[in-house]
Formats: sequence, C-alpha cells, structure tokens
Amino acid sequence: MPAKILVIDDEQSILNLVTAYLRPEGYQVAVALDGRSGLQIAQTLKPDLIVLDIMLPGLDGLELLTRLRRESNVYVILLTAKNEETDKIVGLAVGADDYLTKPFSPRELVARIKAALRRLQSGSDLPDSHILHFEHLRLDTAAHRVWVNGQEVELTSTEFDLLKTLALHPGMVLSREQLLEQVWGQNFFGEIRVVDVHLGHVRQKLGVHHGIVTVRGVGYRFTMPKERE
Repeated sequence: MPAKILVIDDEQSILNLVTAYLRPEGYQVAVALDGRSGLQIAQTLKPDLIVLDIMLPGLDGLELLTRLRRESNVYVILLTAKNEETDKIVGLAVGADDYLTKPFSPRELVARIKAALRRLQSGSDLPDSHILHFEHLRLDTAAHRVWVNGQEVELTSTEFDLLKTLALHPGMVLSREQLLEQVWGQNFFGEIRVVDVHLGHVRQKLGVHHGIVTVRGVGYRFTMPKERE
C-alpha cells in the first residue's frame, strides 16, 4: 500500500506544487486548505505523515497539532514563516517531528518525507522479539512501544527513535549531531535544538525512570542498567 500523506496549507499554489512532486513518487496525497477540514481529514484518513502549515484560517496549525497529538502519533512536518523562530520552538514543543521554513525547496521536502517514511518502515522490519529490557523500562523496537514499570507510555515516532538510539548504546555519550543524523537523517538542516526539545518530552512522559543524562557541552547518555536475561 502506498504511504498516505496529508498536506494542509491555505495556499492552493503550494498544495498544487507539493502534490505534483509527491504523486510521481507513488504516494497517496490528500490536501486541505484550512485547519478544521485538515483535522477532519486527518482523523478519517489516518495518514502516515502530515505536512502542516502554521498560518491557517479558522484553526491554526499549532492548535490543530495540539488536538491531533491527543489521539495520534503521526509524523508531522511543520511549515513555518522564514523569521518566526518562536513558531518553530512552539511547534516542536506541542509535538511536531520536523519543520521546514518557507519558502522551501519541494525537493528538500520530498527528501525529508522519504527519510521519515523509511525510518518509520524500518522499525516494522525488525523481528517481533527485538525487545530491550532495562531496570525500569522495556522497549519493543519493532512495534515502537515502551513501558515504564509495566505501564505503557505513548511516545511519538521521533521521541521513540531518540530513546531507542540512546538505549541501544547504554553508557555511551552521543552528541546532538549524532542523534540528529541517526533520527532525522543526513539531509536535516534545521536547528540542533530539536534534539533537546524532543528529549525533554521523553523525560516528561517517562517520569523519573527515563534514564537520560545530559552531558553538558557534549550530548546525552542513557544510564539505566539492563536486566539480566
């Protein structure tokens, strides 16, 4: 089945441009010109990835994303205005996985989408038994699920991939640049602070048993000991 992509933007020219680049790649593309219809389509279509503009009539992109995150962990690429740094940070804080600044290259957007979908698909290709056991955490890298002391916790795909990357290298310090390359791919040219924002979400959701330590000036380390088999 082709991946389903929803593009939400109030400029018809952008919808036409993005659609023209995505459909030849084999993707199923749906579009919406405003936030309310975009949210309805997202709830019905259950897309694999959403491209979301912040400045939307009726229901803006940040409020749409906030509502969407209450019920879905779908991968979201946010489109932001050129100089609106606050929008980028707020967008990441409410759950965006990635962002692009307008005006953007449609080829770069396609590359970001391909990288994200490959990463999402690669998790489903792992064996069902690929479970990581730690003192308080259990990660199922095939199903993208995590439990804290037996209680399942919902993470977005980006949050899970950051946690998994650290957990696969316990005790090792990984720089922000290494985490960016592992999780977002080599073609990511956004702000390095996206790592800090998403790991902040992971810590908040997992509570005191997140096992993630900040190594000042270097990066992050996962410190939770593995359980004995």
